[in-house]
Amino acid sequence: MVLAKCVRFTAAATRCGTRDLPLSFRNLATATVASSSSSPSGTSSSAREQHRRQNASSYGKMSGWQIHAYGVPQEEIQFSEGIKMPILKSPTQLLVKVTASSVNPIDVAMINGYGASVLNALRCKDGGIEFPLVLGRDFCGEIVQKGLGISSRELEVGDEVWGVVPLHLQGCHADYVVVEKYCLFKKPSNLSKIDASAILYAGLTAWSGLYITGHLGDLLGAISPVGGGAGKKVLVLGATGGVGTLAVQMLLAEGVEVFATCSPDAVQLVHNLGVKYVLDYTDPAHVQHIGSVGRFDIVLDCAGKGTEYANEIPWLFDQYITFNSPVLKNIDTGGFASGMYQNAVSLVRNNAASLSTRQGLVKWGYFVPAPQGIAYLQRLAEKGKLLPVVEKVFPYASVPEAYERVAQKHLRGKVMIDFE
Repeated sequence: MVLAKCVRFTAAATRCGTRDLPLSFRNLATATVASSSSSPSGTSSSAREQHRRQNASSYGKMSGWQIHAYGVPQEEIQFSEGIKMPILKSPTQLLVKVTASSVNPIDVAMINGYGASVLNALRCKDGGIEFPLVLGRDFCGEIVQKGLGISSRELEVGDEVWGVVPLHLQGCHADYVVVEKYCLFKKPSNLSKIDASAILYAGLTAWSGLYITGHLGDLLGAISPVGGGAGKKVLVLGATGGVGTLAVQMLLAEGVEVFATCSPDAVQLVHNLGVKYVLDYTDPAHVQHIGSVGRFDIVLDCAGKGTEYANEIPWLFDQYITFNSPVLKNIDTGGFASGMYQNAVSLVRNNAASLSTRQGLVKWGYFVPAPQGIAYLQRLAEKGKLLPVVEKVFPYASVPEAYERVAQKHLRGKVMIDFE
């Protein structure tokens, strides 16, 4: 029912071309398959792109989009064909040839320097460097190499997969990416590569906010892919972005009573996702309408309102969860000790103010690359209960334009990159 009502906005239909596998590498891996190489003259642009990628990989190089300093996307995003191919460093890692990816708001924020202090410390701890940095968090692709610790029953060379990259690691806006096994699953067969690569980062953010931070499915919902929450009442603020559109579909699939806010031009889009109660946040009357509903189990802030907004709204709730957390920003500004102190003060202050008005707890939600979260999203997708809203698909050569669109905000779903 939900799938039938989902709407999608795409720039153009995309088609998956013939795939190629790079020449064999030697690094904690089983044998990899090499495809024949032919001249690109007289072939399609897709075939020429595959030929270029194969030739580059045979010399241990690949193409990708990098930043060499923090700034703004239109100035810092640079294309390079001389990026060193990532290699497997543990027996539980895999090398994937990327065929599609998305641009998320976190990618733009990281170009602006968001989280630089903590994320760079984690990179250095893992033996990485700060620059040059490849961004990109979720992707679809094909396994070309795997570590010896991964059995054929789990994943095999040639499998089409979807996955995510933790924030502190080199990302997937390049020809190839290396990820740990827990970040990678076989792609649902009923999803295209574009749809599959649009789900995991935003979906895991929504899932962790609801099930890890919000305990919507109690303990079992947080540690396993079972979900839960039937009969509860949730208000989603900003239901038209990547996280919001997936969050409402997840909640509806679990039998949750869903209320949502959005701008007037997006009301029909949210209705089409299956939400009955959609309110225009620009209409002053929406405050009274929501207040008449009664107490919410969760108010999920997907609109970036932040913790202060919890003390401005008159609605009753048990939990207010926002993804606009000040944690990394405070550490960037004041250092670790001072930043953590500011975070603690902020959380205590906001909760004290909220509880004093008979409202509930104020919490922060985060992206968590948890395998049980991926398994949960996979289960919904395979049942036809989860489909992303795609605003536009950009070709690989137009990655800067994709970043610029995300930087403009007010998205209607996801912004995608087709590598082929």
